Amino acid sequence: MTERDWRIFGEDFNISYKGSRVPRPMGSWEESKLTSELLKAVERAGYKKPSPIQMAAIPLGLQQRDVIGIAETGSGKTAAFVLPMLAYISRLPPMTEENETKGPYALVMAPTRELAQQIEEETVKLAHYLGFRVTKIVGGQSIEEQGLKLAQGCEIVIATPGRLIDCLERRYVVLNQCNYVVLDEADRIIDMGFELQVSEELDEKKIYRTTCMFSSATMPPGVERLARKYLRNPVVVTIGTADLISQHVIMMKESEKFFRLQTLLDELDDDKTAIVFVNTKKKADIIAKNLDMAGYFVTTLHGGKSQEQREISLEGFRAKIYNVLVATDVVTRGIDIPDVAHVINYDMPKHIEMYTHRIGRTGRAGKRGVATSFLTLHDTEVFYDLKQMLVQRNSSVPPELARHEASRFKPGTVPDIQTPKT
Repeated sequence: MTERDWRIFGEDFNISYKGSRVPRPMGSWEESKLTSELLKAVERAGYKKPSPIQMAAIPLGLQQRDVIGIAETGSGKTAAFVLPMLAYISRLPPMTEENETKGPYALVMAPTRELAQQIEEETVKLAHYLGFRVTKIVGGQSIEEQGLKLAQGCEIVIATPGRLIDCLERRYVVLNQCNYVVLDEADRIIDMGFELQVSEELDEKKIYRTTCMFSSATMPPGVERLARKYLRNPVVVTIGTADLISQHVIMMKESEKFFRLQTLLDELDDDKTAIVFVNTKKKADIIAKNLDMAGYFVTTLHGGKSQEQREISLEGFRAKIYNVLVATDVVTRGIDIPDVAHVINYDMPKHIEMYTHRIGRTGRAGKRGVATSFLTLHDTEVFYDLKQMLVQRNSSVPPELARHEASRFKPGTVPDIQTPKT
């Protein structure tokens, strides 16, 4: 292919790069240079054609380049970092009683238990013909049992940050030979206040490592700062997306919300699902209880639920046993829930980034979706950014929002008041 052909290829799949010495994206699995075992696992998993993020990120990963990958949830990001990681481990000495005490060969971190579980399932599936052991360590489960499992040795650890730090402090896990590190939904991990204690530990051991950061958001400042500190000459891969979400913002009083919510849910087709976002666990339970009493098939998901309850709710919603999920922002990042037709912001989030993540639960995998947000005069801190986003997306701006003073100036800035000329 000529340089022009490659440029057209990138444009066709909305692939853009930032970095030096970037390898060409692969057009098919046959071009990937993956081992026969991994190609068999890909075929067994039913992946006919690589997605754009896989086309771009896998050739980089196979070269052990540090990568920052930005693509929407559901775009195939997990396989994009898992396959190069497995290929790398395949070239290392087999785990034995002698070296398993030095810890895993690779570490994947995720901000939530649900996302960690998804990554674990995908990793086990793609490692099917390799015999690698994968250990998940997350909160909500016995740390002693997890410590026992870690003591038996494994090639890959998948962890949430808090539980990983606990296991490091108790010496249940060491990272003496861990030289492949992945942060999935890296910006959320940073938002949680997680300082890269793990990277600092690796730095102390002078381990030459490959580090990958993936996110479904545009490059947030926290990721950029972390990348400058820990990544070596990283390549930034961004996968553009078609705008498949119809955004509707409705100005109303708090007392009007529930009636409007019922109206929207009544318009939902029988085979469609909706996520209703609220800002607190208590509100989620109240709204879900009221919807249940009104005859809707509803379940809830928030941080106050046990791990088992969260898994049951998520699986019931995916299987469409329930067609309405009332949730807090625990659902906004990374969790793959297919075919969500409507996202309803019953409560507006405080920051536009979270609004973006919430509405990103719909309009995915080439399918159109609808996002409706209930806005009140208590949400003024998001007025400016919300108005800007709606204008950029050619979405309708409610008159009350358009003319409100808070929508004219970014919060924290002082308007430049011109002195009248005399």
